[in-house]
Amino acid sequence: MKKYIVERILRSLISILLVTTLTYIIVFTLVPTNLIFKQDPNYNKMVTTPDKKENYRNTVFERMGYISYYNSKELENKAEKMEKSVSVEPTEANKKIYQKYIKSIGNGWELKRFEENKKFYAVRNIPIYERVWNFFSKLIVIDHPWTIQDKKNPDLARYIRPEMDPAVGPAIVGSGTKHKYMMYFNGQFPFIHQNFISFNLGKSYPTYANIPVIQVITQEQGRTLSKEVKFPNGVTKFSPINIYSRTYKSPSQADARDRMNFGKDDPYTATQNNHAEPSMITNSFIIGMTGVLLSYIFGLPIGMLMAYYKDGLFDRFSTGATTFMLALPSIALIYIVRFLGSIVGLPDTFPLLGAGDPRSYVLPALILGILGTPGNVVWFRRYLVDLQGSDFVRFARAKGLTEAEISKNHLFKQAMVPIVNGIPQAVVATIAGATLTETVFAFPGMGKMLIDAIKAANNTMVVGLVFIFAVLSILALLAGDILMTILDPRIKLSSKGGK
Repeated sequence: MKKYIVERILRSLISILLVTTLTYIIVFTLVPTNLIFKQDPNYNKMVTTPDKKENYRNTVFERMGYISYYNSKELENKAEKMEKSVSVEPTEANKKIYQKYIKSIGNGWELKRFEENKKFYAVRNIPIYERVWNFFSKLIVIDHPWTIQDKKNPDLARYIRPEMDPAVGPAIVGSGTKHKYMMYFNGQFPFIHQNFISFNLGKSYPTYANIPVIQVITQEQGRTLSKEVKFPNGVTKFSPINIYSRTYKSPSQADARDRMNFGKDDPYTATQNNHAEPSMITNSFIIGMTGVLLSYIFGLPIGMLMAYYKDGLFDRFSTGATTFMLALPSIALIYIVRFLGSIVGLPDTFPLLGAGDPRSYVLPALILGILGTPGNVVWFRRYLVDLQGSDFVRFARAKGLTEAEISKNHLFKQAMVPIVNGIPQAVVATIAGATLTETVFAFPGMGKMLIDAIKAANNTMVVGLVFIFAVLSILALLAGDILMTILDPRIKLSSKGGK
């Protein structure tokens, strides 16, 4: 089994690699780059001249990984190592120096000039294969005591050690690391949190501009929320600051509020705020897992009754209803349930009541459950019907067991093995269904974010979400296999399969 799991993990990693790579290539080569700036509110406000426009576009393209870019000052600093007399002025002498420098570095770099001031800058279009490599090579980030290199703070202590922190209690804290709290405990799911290893999925743009994709997905949403916070200086007060989010900020950049809250020389004063509503990933998890659970709660009893009353009135009616549900477009079902729910007083959009009211989650979760039910009904009925002709069932009948006892004690357990193995498909279907459901209900989850990112040409966000969905799907597949062996110990996982 160990060998199987290792091989399955390796195959899973390859699958994630292929799916993410394909998505990256599609969105970064087929999506026109001019669409990127349509959703940027700062583009038309700040970019008032052709030179500013060119510099802004190049800066954004560099941040998104399309190009490497040296503005006039950066180019001067680079070329200065070759020729001390170079300056940013658009003279012929400087042009020759820059041309010589660009030729020396090669690798596709081009020397260009701004339209108005005629100053020089340099760009290099990054090939798609190199962009893909850059994405994966920077994907996993390990925080360690030498992560921070701040010339203005040469005496920064460097360590990782357990402490009884005055602000958060028992924790593993770091210095020289990006994060102050490398591991800590609190009442928020999953209760144990770590910052040793994190994913770098790039920065979002144009929506949630310049914020890391992971932060957009995992941080709380909505209005800021003040809570009672205990600061390292021992002062307790109401504040929106999330004390667990402390990251490095050079003491030379600390303002009066930082010094008041954390002390004069504390280098970990950069924080995020608490917000009133759950994060996108939490919202999607709530309705997604509830939907999967409901699909099994609805589907298994119906499938069992259909098999028990095989070819009877209930079986025929349920077969017709299930076939209709499978044929019904998902979007039609979403609007039907949404309409019926609004009649009984449930909100037809999430913002109507917000995350503070559980009723906001009812219809989205119910829809995901209904979408997954027909598949469970069909497969569970089929498995039970197939098992009814098995030798162990005939033997049970010969022993005098009733049909109810056979179904309860034998058939149901046997049929649960393939049903459990179908959990991954249920999770994948829920992810697909959540995309439409969240969009219709304006539900602030990852599914809606994917649609919004596609509309806004937020390519980095699209790739990041596809990566997360791929990881969740692969983990679900592995979990299905493991649960199947737990349910039936006779099943032995191996690279060759079989029992």
